[in-house]
Amino acid sequence: MKDLKRLFGYMGPYRKDMALGMLLVVVESSFEMVIPVLMSDIIDVGVARQDIPSILRTGLWMAVCALLSLITGLLYAKYAARASYGFGARIREAEYAKVQTYAFGNLDHFETSSLITRMTTDVSVLQNAINGGFRPMVRGPAMLVLGVLLSFMMSPQLAVVFFICAPILGVVLFLVVRRIAPMYIRLQQAMDHLNNVVQECLTAIRAVKAFVRGDYEEKKFESVNGELTRVSLGTFRTAVLNLPAFQLTMYAACVLILWMGGNMILQGTLTVGRLTSFLSYVMQVMNSLMMISNVFLLMTRSLASARRVAEVLDEPVELVSPDKAVAEIPDGGIVFENVSFKYHPDAAEYALADINLTIRPGQTVGVLGGTGSAKSTLVQLIPRLYDATEGRVLVGGRDVRDYDLVALRDAVGIVLQKNVLFSGTVRDNLRWGDPRADDETLWAACRAACADEFLERMPGGLDADLGQGGVNVSGGQKQRLCIARTLLKHPKVLIFDDSTSAVDTATEAKIRKALRALPDVTKIIIAQRITSVMGTDQIILLEDGRIHAVGTHSELLARDPIYQEIYHSQMKGGGEDGAADLG
Repeated sequence: MKDLKRLFGYMGPYRKDMALGMLLVVVESSFEMVIPVLMSDIIDVGVARQDIPSILRTGLWMAVCALLSLITGLLYAKYAARASYGFGARIREAEYAKVQTYAFGNLDHFETSSLITRMTTDVSVLQNAINGGFRPMVRGPAMLVLGVLLSFMMSPQLAVVFFICAPILGVVLFLVVRRIAPMYIRLQQAMDHLNNVVQECLTAIRAVKAFVRGDYEEKKFESVNGELTRVSLGTFRTAVLNLPAFQLTMYAACVLILWMGGNMILQGTLTVGRLTSFLSYVMQVMNSLMMISNVFLLMTRSLASARRVAEVLDEPVELVSPDKAVAEIPDGGIVFENVSFKYHPDAAEYALADINLTIRPGQTVGVLGGTGSAKSTLVQLIPRLYDATEGRVLVGGRDVRDYDLVALRDAVGIVLQKNVLFSGTVRDNLRWGDPRADDETLWAACRAACADEFLERMPGGLDADLGQGGVNVSGGQKQRLCIARTLLKHPKVLIFDDSTSAVDTATEAKIRKALRALPDVTKIIIAQRITSVMGTDQIILLEDGRIHAVGTHSELLARDPIYQEIYHSQMKGGGEDGAADLG
């Protein structure tokens, strides 16, 4: 309940709509509760005395009450919809904004599919709780109180029936809610599993088709879809148990009241009109109790969703800018001092251990190592995508934790191993590097990244549409566009994380030549091909998360056996530039 109460703090300007809706529901209920009293007068006065003017006059008042009840009900629907959907929009905005502040470590706590479910399905549950549950939540208690008071005024003896029925209904509701609460949590988790399989399949649809694994993916989907179906059936089978229990109690109460009321009419202590009105109040009170029970069930599901949404909003952000953060990075010098790092505090081993390294401003450094040697992990510590577990990383002579995060990441351009382009045009994607870049600047960056070679052939050039995730370009073209985008940042440190692996050696050589024209930029090149790093100022050789050797190409080739092995395995039959010796 604490999570739900906290989330209602995001109602913001829609609180007025909610308060007005609450008032309208109370007014609507009041008009409805007057109608049985008027109906009693029609029967006991108008019909009994055959007073047609009295019947018409009272009937007109009943019509006025019904019309006013309808108008207030329609007005309520307007304000309730505005409050619920406005509330849902603000919650989604808050979740999305919070996710944007997450560090990589925070994102490791949530699966992507789970975050999507929490921003869509869970928020929809909360919206529906307000839109569908707000009216009965106010109307139910209002009608219950008014109905019981008016029925006591009519006949205290018959009103005793309420005190018999209420505890029975309360016990039924308690048992249903206690059983169903954990089921709603499992239901949302099953939705996470379904979204995960769908997202994974659609993201990797080309691989699925290439390996003819459609049947396998269908079976995976069938499994999670079946899980969701089973959990949904079990959940809602339990949820609907309250309906027959309430109806049984309600009809039993009606029979009991008719029997007692009939005897009272025969004894002359109750009129037919009063009994008819009393039965109307019984139906309204029972319906209000049923509304309250449905609100409890809706609230139970809302609590499960509220807890999941609150987990996203309450996740402590691992990396934040310090107080009095430094906003200016003087140069691209990088120092690792006794750095060790592991992704989880309880991990048995460090991903990086005892890293001591100095990279001077403007140097070009190559990083080599086998798969799993923590090459990407090493460079991710520079822009503070993660923080070092032990030791410290310095950029421009200062600990990276002293800098403003935005300023630091603006000064460090990184082309990640997994290249990502966004839906839209080439121009839209390139301007991620510099939103104010004109066409001449964009083309200059494309020429440096050798992306102009294919862009000039594409219809529209910079205005060519890339499709979702850059599906309209090849892997190598995607890499070159990502390099151009990073160059537009004009960073002090430029990191290529195996970002030319899909580019041919001739094009890669052109890119390296363009990079040499950036003398004031510190360049770190992670690569699998030794030709990519042979011309660098120094090469760092990593092995199992530790620095195995540091030196120039000639130094390592002369003294390091691992480097010699890499060199001879890759350069066999090739020249110094890595091209095949065809002479």
